[in-house]
Amino acid sequence: MENHSLFQKIKTWLIRLFVVCCTLLLAISLVVAIKGYQFTSTAVAPNGDQVILIPQGASFERIAQQLEQAHIIKGKLYFTWMARWQGKASLVQAGEYLFNEPATPQIILQRLVSGDVRKIQITFPEGLAIKEIAQKVEAAGIGTSADFIALAKNSPLAEKFNIPTKSLEGYLFPETYTLQSTTTSEQLIKAMVIQFNRHLSDDLLVAAQNHGLNRHQLVTLASIIQKETGVVGEMPLISAVFHNRLKGQIPLQADPTVIYGIDNFDGNLTRKHLETPTPYNTYRKRGLPPGPIANPGKMALQAAAYPADATYLYFVARGDGTHEFSRSLKEHNRAVQKFQLRR
Repeated sequence: MENHSLFQKIKTWLIRLFVVCCTLLLAISLVVAIKGYQFTSTAVAPNGDQVILIPQGASFERIAQQLEQAHIIKGKLYFTWMARWQGKASLVQAGEYLFNEPATPQIILQRLVSGDVRKIQITFPEGLAIKEIAQKVEAAGIGTSADFIALAKNSPLAEKFNIPTKSLEGYLFPETYTLQSTTTSEQLIKAMVIQFNRHLSDDLLVAAQNHGLNRHQLVTLASIIQKETGVVGEMPLISAVFHNRLKGQIPLQADPTVIYGIDNFDGNLTRKHLETPTPYNTYRKRGLPPGPIANPGKMALQAAAYPADATYLYFVARGDGTHEFSRSLKEHNRAVQKFQLRR
């Protein structure tokens, strides 16, 4: 009887202990669930712009710690549990992420998994030379100006894209490019050359051949047209002047080509510059210079391939961004007197 009584007491005690443990476990689970729900459903507002760089191969625990230290999430342990529970901890993509708006941990995790890295937009206007493009690249934080110039002026891509010189001057298409902070100068250069080739259609090349120009000469002429005027409607007329001069074996006498051939040009084009022989001095040398002097846009390329049907041989700036065109030297001298000397 005593043994039976003892057994009953132990059984009762075990049952009570089990109930207590179950109740405690249920309470803990409930607290964890509530906390988890609050964690996943509560948006956290970062303190201003927070940029997080996630290296290739970084552990998720390290990533969670970075996010917590930057006040992007609250609770790295919950964040890690959530990612592992959803099977996404190993799917995070490397890169630089910008956080500047309130977001729930779920949204943050989705951004990391989808690779929603920080985007950088750079706009390259028509007519920039490689040196000027390099300055904008460095200002955007993509790389150094020196590295960009070294790559663009001695590029292994030149042979790959059938460019007859090692320099890619003229073949870097001007437009707006959306990049990542991890984009390299070489990747950008390749994208610009690919974009250039998309705009240099077979029709343009055939039209250029009909005027006696190969692809490199077409790009060279387009770059000169681009530097001479920013008025799209004038480009075919400027092109006609240069085509007529090329056919007549008359020097192009284009100031932008002379300037391109001057090292450290200070902005003041002098008579000495015009008289100094360089490969780009089209006052002293007939025909086109050896290569492009800038990177032309689509309209300049079209103008070079399709010049206006005009017999002009001269043009002079009016001072308002447009030009006065003349067929003879006598007309040109009068235009210079009117628009240049009097001004």
